Amino acid sequence: MPIDRRLILSINWPLLGLAVVLFLLGTVNLYSASGYRLEEGMSLAPYFLRQLVWGAMGLGGMILVMLFDYRHLKTIAWPLFWLTLILLAAVFFAGKTIYGARRWLDLGFMNFQPSELAKIAVLIIGARILAREREPLGFVRLAYVLGVGLLLAGPIIRQPDLGTGLSLVLILGGMILYHGVTPGVFKTALIAIPSMLPLAWLFLHDYQKRRIMTFLDPTTDPLGSGYHIIQSQIAIGSGGFWGKGFLQGTQSQLRFLPERHTDFAVAVFCEEWGFVGTMVLLTLFCLFLHQMVNIAKDARDLFGSYLTAGVFFYFFWQILINTGMVLGLMPVVGIPLPFISYGGSSTLVNFCLVGLVLNVSMRRFLFKQS
Repeated sequence: MPIDRRLILSINWPLLGLAVVLFLLGTVNLYSASGYRLEEGMSLAPYFLRQLVWGAMGLGGMILVMLFDYRHLKTIAWPLFWLTLILLAAVFFAGKTIYGARRWLDLGFMNFQPSELAKIAVLIIGARILAREREPLGFVRLAYVLGVGLLLAGPIIRQPDLGTGLSLVLILGGMILYHGVTPGVFKTALIAIPSMLPLAWLFLHDYQKRRIMTFLDPTTDPLGSGYHIIQSQIAIGSGGFWGKGFLQGTQSQLRFLPERHTDFAVAVFCEEWGFVGTMVLLTLFCLFLHQMVNIAKDARDLFGSYLTAGVFFYFFWQILINTGMVLGLMPVVGIPLPFISYGGSSTLVNFCLVGLVLNVSMRRFLFKQS
């Protein structure tokens, strides 16, 4: 079926270009993070090669997502929601345990993480529900929308994967704020949320409590739970203004920095490229998010606008939490940095979500606003 020429002309090329540039920077950084110094030279782990394969698959998925009219997602919102719940339940019975957490389904040729699909599901179902709400949300409708999101977040938190479960709640919370709530709900939330935070302590696992205590003072356990944050801060600080240079970071190449290819990948980048390189990376992320803001404002229907807003908050919270985590400004919760951290499922989801936003942008002139 031929593609309307107007769709090609309406592609938001800056957003597409920024996504590709960020991925390439992440892959180059992963090449360095995958290596470690030996007496005879450098040894490389195959993470960056796998990332290239996942990136190619992600670009293919992005193109497929761009081809269909995003408004058809309304019809699959609830089926996708229930399918995701079934897959999350399957993790408890047939899931694969890695590093003490049961989060993956072994498909033979790959490990699939249903919690990544949950991010897409919460975006679509949230956009569908909110697009039908013509007034700011009151207490009853707010409870309904949040309840739908918590049905997905609950099983993920029990895996345990507090970071991903929390990100689902934050994504949906951002979409709700974008839609608007009544003044009574807003005032109540300002009082209730801070008041309930101490109660959350009772439901945390021991390792999660240690992470919070370590966040407050990493030196209390410098060789245990505080090791990640201390080594990350050393790596970032040692980069100085200009950085040590590509493949020259001591903390990463000498393997002092843990999880340097996943959660702490940006610490590797900061050490090698310094303050200047880090500012360039953050500027690229800001431009990337700014394009989504413009697309959300220009969307020609409410469903497309809420979809774009949801994707914006998906990336915004991950960028904020991961960078805050490696700087020691937030507890370590295991949230990767989009396009920079290694991850097959997350890379595929990232590109597909970019494709979804491009889909909304491409079709903004094809039909009237509803």
